[in-house]
Amino acid sequence: MKLSIIIPAYNEARTIEEIVARVLAVAYPLDYELIIVDDHSKDGTDTILAQIRAQDKSGRVTVLRNPVNQGKGYSIQKGLEVAQGDIAVVQDADFEYDPSEIPKLVEPILKGEKDVVYGSRFLSARRPSGMAFPNYIANVFLTAFTNVLFGSRLTDMETCYKVVRMSVLRTLELNSSRFDFEPEITTKLLKKKVAILELPISYHGRTSSEGKKIKARDFFIALRVLLKNRLEA
Repeated sequence: MKLSIIIPAYNEARTIEEIVARVLAVAYPLDYELIIVDDHSKDGTDTILAQIRAQDKSGRVTVLRNPVNQGKGYSIQKGLEVAQGDIAVVQDADFEYDPSEIPKLVEPILKGEKDVVYGSRFLSARRPSGMAFPNYIANVFLTAFTNVLFGSRLTDMETCYKVVRMSVLRTLELNSSRFDFEPEITTKLLKKKVAILELPISYHGRTSSEGKKIKARDFFIALRVLLKNRLEA
């Protein structure tokens, strides 16, 4: 089996080289590929990625670049289009999530126990480290709203670490382009009655001054996606 790790990146020149190094340093329990999608960055991220690709001797690293800025969800889907793995996971281009925790999230899928595993930031801490209070409230509310609408018992719907068997992922018909990727994939999995296992992960949030991209409007977009997908047949 093979794992596809997708990194969507936009203006991440300060962190992209280090996070790629961390991803490549992990001892995964299966073969893997790393697909980095630069969402038309303007801060030199593309130059750094070109150097990373040129220096890659493993043949595992693929670098794509969107011709115009499209959004995180769009970039993830571009990565999925070329992915060759049996399992997929998204890794953010900063240091909020630790890639060394990916292997434990992959394990239940490798054992055939589950098809989907989420890394929950709220199973290891009531309020994850560095998560701003407004973001904390938004995360808790959106997860609770998801549970009410779909009868689920999730603790972290908005987590980046969603490890999904590719055969399941290919059936979801995803079309989100921004941060609405998280509620879209979750609601479509729940509507298909796919069981989601949550395991605890660590988290170290960053501020907007450090490059965090999500905005208040994304909260309302997520609400709209949750309601829309609940009401659709």
